Amino acid sequence: MSPLASNADAAAGDPDWAAARWALLAAWVDRQQAALAIKDAESGRYVEANAAMAALLARAAADIVGRTDVELFGADVAHVLRAADRAAVAASDVASVTEHRFDLHGQRREFTVLRLAHTAPDGRRWLASLWSDLAPQRQKDAQLRQALEQLEQQQRANALLRVELHEQHGLRDAATGLYNRAHFDDLLKREVDLSNREHREFALVSIALDPLPAEVAALGAPARRALLAAIGRLLRGNTRAMDASCHLDEGRFAVLLSGVGLATAHSRMEGLRRQCATQIVMLDGRELGFTVSMGVASFPHTAHTLDELLAACHEALAEAQRRGGNHVTLASIRFERP
Repeated sequence: MSPLASNADAAAGDPDWAAARWALLAAWVDRQQAALAIKDAESGRYVEANAAMAALLARAAADIVGRTDVELFGADVAHVLRAADRAAVAASDVASVTEHRFDLHGQRREFTVLRLAHTAPDGRRWLASLWSDLAPQRQKDAQLRQALEQLEQQQRANALLRVELHEQHGLRDAATGLYNRAHFDDLLKREVDLSNREHREFALVSIALDPLPAEVAALGAPARRALLAAIGRLLRGNTRAMDASCHLDEGRFAVLLSGVGLATAHSRMEGLRRQCATQIVMLDGRELGFTVSMGVASFPHTAHTLDELLAACHEALAEAQRRGGNHVTLASIRFERP
């Protein structure tokens, strides 16, 4: 008879409802998908394993019974597990907890293992172990750290923005901290004149917020304001002092990259696109995700006039959107016949 069955049978006549407590504990272990195993404390051979333990070892439960840790984990890991087992047996009827890190099926894994040794009435000694995978908690901790870091960055960016808005009152959009349309148009015209005089190129980027997921769109105006502010922070953080970023309208932006060619502009905007796709925006405890589409054109390689540049940039953006969004598209380079 297995240790699990014998414990349940022994508890069945207990007036303190030990049998019910045992059944509830077993159901809880299965519901938590915790890996439970029982060994013969003397031989170290497994006598029972639940479905979660079988899944952890990628074996059938019946294939685990009768084997040792050396056969299941390898000699190096088994040596560490055996030391923890001995400590648990020495502390008979007192639970012990250890953490283990080792490679399993080609992946680095981390577990917390709760062990409890027990001596049966017939003198046999059993060792029960309950394995909890630490990976989900590690992932949650990493996500929390990332969210806190981004919140700190946002707070610092907001403080800098308040200073900039005060210094450049009337030139910047309050919602995003970016230049307004009128000032950006002036900067763009100056850049065209400078390019014509000094024979150097620059890039223009048109950016559009992709359609929001239904659950984000349902949050309405507060969510859109939070996302626009996030895009504004990312644009300010990814442009130089000689560049200019503008909030054109509700979900559209433009970036002027001074003295930058098409290839460099594409590389920088691709990095920005990835940042947008992984950015965590918090709103009332909710995590909001978003993506953007971008069209990149350069002067004078893809256009020879300001109107042509704007048209080429908008067409490149439209192509990025036709490809499903979350994409950076380059405008075509015009080749003139001699």
